[in-house]
Amino acid sequence: MNTGYFQYAAPANEPVLSYAPGSPERAALKKQLAAFKAEVADIPMYIGGKEVRTGNTVDLRPPHEIRHKLGHFHQGDATHVKAAIAAALEAREKWANMDWETRAGIFLRAADLIATKYRFHMNAATMLGQSKNPYQAEIDSACELIDFLRYNVHFLSEIYRQQPVSAPLTHNRVEYRPLEGFVLAVTPFNFSAIAGNLPTSAAMCGNVVVWKPANTQVFAASMFMKIMIEAGLPEGVINLVYAGGPLIGDICFADPHFAGIHFTGSTGVFQTMWKTIGENIHKYKTYPRIVGETGGKDFVLIHKSADVDISVTALARGAFEYQGQKCSAASRAYIPNNLADQIKSKLVAALQTMKMGTTEDFSNFINAVIDERSFDKIAQYIENAKKDPKAKIIAGGNYNKTEGYFIEPTVIETTDPNYVTMCEEIFGPVLTIYVYDGEKFEDILHTVDSTSEYALTGAIIAQDRYAVELATRKLVNAAGNFYINDKPTGAVVGQQPFGGARASGTNDKAGSMLNLYRWLSARSIKETFVPATDYRYPFLNEA
Repeated sequence: MNTGYFQYAAPANEPVLSYAPGSPERAALKKQLAAFKAEVADIPMYIGGKEVRTGNTVDLRPPHEIRHKLGHFHQGDATHVKAAIAAALEAREKWANMDWETRAGIFLRAADLIATKYRFHMNAATMLGQSKNPYQAEIDSACELIDFLRYNVHFLSEIYRQQPVSAPLTHNRVEYRPLEGFVLAVTPFNFSAIAGNLPTSAAMCGNVVVWKPANTQVFAASMFMKIMIEAGLPEGVINLVYAGGPLIGDICFADPHFAGIHFTGSTGVFQTMWKTIGENIHKYKTYPRIVGETGGKDFVLIHKSADVDISVTALARGAFEYQGQKCSAASRAYIPNNLADQIKSKLVAALQTMKMGTTEDFSNFINAVIDERSFDKIAQYIENAKKDPKAKIIAGGNYNKTEGYFIEPTVIETTDPNYVTMCEEIFGPVLTIYVYDGEKFEDILHTVDSTSEYALTGAIIAQDRYAVELATRKLVNAAGNFYINDKPTGAVVGQQPFGGARASGTNDKAGSMLNLYRWLSARSIKETFVPATDYRYPFLNEA
């Protein structure tokens, strides 16, 4: 059982490489991109440490170059999901009883492999499979994923070190056990780091995992699984399966050994999962842990005292990096009327300098949205705005899916603070702005707080510290990650633990100790050195 004697000091965050022209990393990344494009990958599932191929394949194509085939993955069915559960349960006892020092070493080695030998493999896979530019891939599939692995070892060693006090003649201790059963990890397309963290954070705590990634993230997910195996992950600890979400849910949520879900995805899917788990609660050996990070309708609130250039940069980066497909992306902005003309003019000018195209051309800031379904949904919001008298498009508004799923960075201005694109999550490169009376700041605070069901990220931009303090206090429940004079994206592991409340999730803060507690079950042990030999207490004695 875990002793906690192994103490891993807090690491420094992994440095971000620049990929500037002439840099060695730029040449190495371009070489790996070319290598991936020159082959057709045949991607198996991994169940019980074995590669599983079904022959029922699904093609993988870059969202920015849909005529090119990167490869295909082998899709599983109910038998493979059940086999993954069985493999996980078979591995559970040995994995749970492995010395913590040995278990930690596997994840630390994986981090070092990504930082060195496989850095450009992970980045290139993410760039091609998920249409990220080199910087967005670097901060995701290299730096953040490395940080998750290293910091979680540190956080878990800190948890194991936390022990109760012991009174005279006794010794008290706490054992931090894994959950009794298996954990289901369901991961999204937009961050390879999230896809890697959800199964490994649970596994690091001694749990066994069934991992279902998004189909559009399989290319990078399979690369990460290979790295984990090379790092020494035993068979059956993490089982990577590609099957439909409803099918996996039906099987896993009906299994008596289901012990928890680690989820990032849509609010609707998460709520359906929660309902199903509740309906099946009588079947389980233990009450499952439900951990989820879901949607967002993230805001930037600009005060009348704000710096214009800071505001424009926060909007341009916050809304349009990775095509607005970050769950933290700025999608609604509130601009005071005294600064509105300057901010809008400079924002439109900035967007006109953004190049859009393939990820292999490093001069492109904007790439493609993830798939046709997403493209069509975003395009419909834009078309509706073009026809609505309450809205006007002041930048962008064009899109095309002939070669790839390209949508221009689009800014909608609305006269209605409750206009549909101010309220509904779009998950694409669309920012809606509302100009408010700068003298009615407290009123707009109420609007910001009450407009959306979500509460993931938000930002206040102001030079007036009283305004910053007021916004921080009034918007206390409006965002789980709140930024002052910065964009609402870019949380760093160990620095800004990430997660939101309301309809944005359970706020269990990935990248912190808080998340790891959810994958542990504590057992208190008391040993009495000099036991009592008589039931009678002193008060029973006669005077």
